[in-house]
Amino acid sequence: MVFVNLKTKEIQLKIVYYGPGRGGKTTNLEYLNQKFRDRIKTEMVSLKTQNDRTLFFDFLPIGLGSIKGYDIRIQLYTVPGQVKYNATRKLVLKGVDGVVFVADAQQEKRAKNVESLNNLYENLKTHNIDIFDIPLVLQYNKVDLKESDIPILAVETLQNDLNSRLKVPAFEASALTGRNVVPTLKKIISMTMASVQDKIK
Repeated sequence: MVFVNLKTKEIQLKIVYYGPGRGGKTTNLEYLNQKFRDRIKTEMVSLKTQNDRTLFFDFLPIGLGSIKGYDIRIQLYTVPGQVKYNATRKLVLKGVDGVVFVADAQQEKRAKNVESLNNLYENLKTHNIDIFDIPLVLQYNKVDLKESDIPILAVETLQNDLNSRLKVPAFEASALTGRNVVPTLKKIISMTMASVQDKIK
């Protein structure tokens, strides 16, 4: 749900990073927070639970232009990955405009990825959002672990498991090294802005 601030002439977009526990959501945001430090107008807030955490910060992208004369402000959030924090996940999704689903490319995480994507589908439904209608980008994280001889799922397998019906943009990535972290963000921002422009017309 787009938030329009008439006073500051800003449109606020909320993008949520979703996915299984320890899949790389937090590492994505930490990398972006370091990379774009000069454009971030708030401190990164971390809400810690016992074994997990939710992060968020405001991000002011440069050179994106405006929508109807309004500047764009992006709010980036992560959700806790563990199932026991599902109520928090639902809360974080409230008012979401776009989603990055961060899948863990390790073979042992295959079932967890599918379970988490199904959970996203269900939790979006509680906000009357269809997963097929919201801007969504998939990120297959931790592909760099292949170099450490850790069994990694083939991209074809990840696509078949997670993207055969959604057919959304997908990136192989390493949040730790920064590989494709920024392209993932740019893609979800451009898709979300296009979606918002359609709604405002």
